[in-house]
Amino acid sequence: MILAALPEPSRLGDVLMAFLSILFEGAPYILVGTMLSGFIDAFLPAALLERVLPKNKVLSTLSAGFLGLVFPVCECAVVPVVRRLVQKGLPMSCAMTYLLSAPIINPIVIVSTLTAFNNFKPGQPNAFLDASNLPMTVARISLGYLVAAVIGLVLLRKKPADVLRAEIAATVEGGGTARAGEQLDFNARLVHAMRTAMRDFLDTAVYFSIGVMITSVFNTQVDQTQIQALAGNDLVAVPSLMSLAFVLALCSTSDAFIAAPMATFSAGAKLAFLVLGPMLDVKLIFMYSSVFRRRFVVALAVTLFVVIGLVSVPWAAFVKLVLTPLGLPAY
Repeated sequence: MILAALPEPSRLGDVLMAFLSILFEGAPYILVGTMLSGFIDAFLPAALLERVLPKNKVLSTLSAGFLGLVFPVCECAVVPVVRRLVQKGLPMSCAMTYLLSAPIINPIVIVSTLTAFNNFKPGQPNAFLDASNLPMTVARISLGYLVAAVIGLVLLRKKPADVLRAEIAATVEGGGTARAGEQLDFNARLVHAMRTAMRDFLDTAVYFSIGVMITSVFNTQVDQTQIQALAGNDLVAVPSLMSLAFVLALCSTSDAFIAAPMATFSAGAKLAFLVLGPMLDVKLIFMYSSVFRRRFVVALAVTLFVVIGLVSVPWAAFVKLVLTPLGLPAY
């Protein structure tokens, strides 16, 4: 039997390997998200959103921060879902709150964060519900919700045309295509859902692939150990880890396993990494651009980076202060 010779290692090969690994990891989530968006478009009655959410705009925006517990999707899948929910009549403030909070406040991410920060505590029993798991998980969930809710409240007075791309805003304000599927029978709705999912998948996959390629180059061509030299000073460590989260573009279901072993970084720096990543990274910038106006995407990116960078360290200290009287250990 003749075995083909394996190709020699190369920088291009490393980039392609990293690209394919991230692509295959993220593609199923995009598929799930776009399938969900298709079924939302075809089967979710627009009036249902009005009945479920509180009438008060502020309360409905605050409630939207917990929709991730009902629709548990990661950041790869949430963008097409939000697009369809907005076209179904979900207010922009609620949609943005859900968009930013869902990749953090959902059962899968909560479990993964608990597990990650338990596994990397040497000398402690590997108990899933050990109290030492909770501080970082509580800090991540609470800060993620706070940031998402504040940005959602800021958008209360914004019109869809101020935020969404023109062609999407037109369907929201006109209401035509968003409700077309509701007039069909079941079989026709199913076909409509599949066609919608196919279009959303192709739109989202293009932007996702561009972001993944940038991430792959960074992961394979930049010496990651240099980041460790910045760990001693939070003024440098926090923006450094946030920049790393932005470029690595990790899935929110697995990023805690990257942050937990970073023993030289403070809890505040790791918290910034865990909160910013699911809300803003390279692939999300391109995916956001498929739904939102470019000016809004830039404003959102700058706001998230500045707010999370300023709040993460004091928030980590605040959570520690609150949990310590309860007998829970520090980070």
